[in-house]
Amino acid sequence: MKKSIILFAALLFVSMEMNAQLKAGIRAGISTDQLEQEQLLINNFDDLEDLGIAIGDARYGIHAGFFLQGKIGRFIIQPEVLFNSNSIDYVVTDFADGNIVESIKTESYQNVDIPIMLGLKFGPLRLQGGPVGHFFLNSSSELFDISGYDQKFDEFTWGYQGGVGLDIWKLMFDVKYEGNFNNLGSHFSIRDQDFQFSQTPARIVFSLGYKFGSK
Repeated sequence: MKKSIILFAALLFVSMEMNAQLKAGIRAGISTDQLEQEQLLINNFDDLEDLGIAIGDARYGIHAGFFLQGKIGRFIIQPEVLFNSNSIDYVVTDFADGNIVESIKTESYQNVDIPIMLGLKFGPLRLQGGPVGHFFLNSSSELFDISGYDQKFDEFTWGYQGGVGLDIWKLMFDVKYEGNFNNLGSHFSIRDQDFQFSQTPARIVFSLGYKFGSK
């Protein structure tokens, strides 16, 4: 984590050195997760399947924060600091006692995201991409209703973003695709066993920004 903070600070310092073309601003928006249907099957102590956890609906996430944008010619560097919150519904199936009982359990997550966008600007259009770091803050989960359930979140994870942006006056419109390197559900621990889905979480991010100062 410390190396990641140092990397971000170094890139931020480079941006600040471009003080003649440095812009600062705020941004906020929503995101929607791109998840495929998948189920985890958990065995009991007799090695029989007694519990299933499937990916249900992913709710819209929200984010808000600030950014700096440095520009040299067509090249831009844009570090951002964003508070992000999102939720996922899981379908829990209990096979115990020969009965099949389904219920919906919701987990919510809060992170501080730090995208570092590198790109090119062509008039009002921006093409950009780069790494994004996720600092875990907090979570709330109805999965704790499951006997033996626990969470083991990594404090810091990496992902990546890429997309396009459009600048009109001081407004910035962005659409980005975000992928991640950790598997969905990698924080699941049930009866001291770790579980995870085969897919990595991905989402489409829509945001609106406002740049301070002159155009």
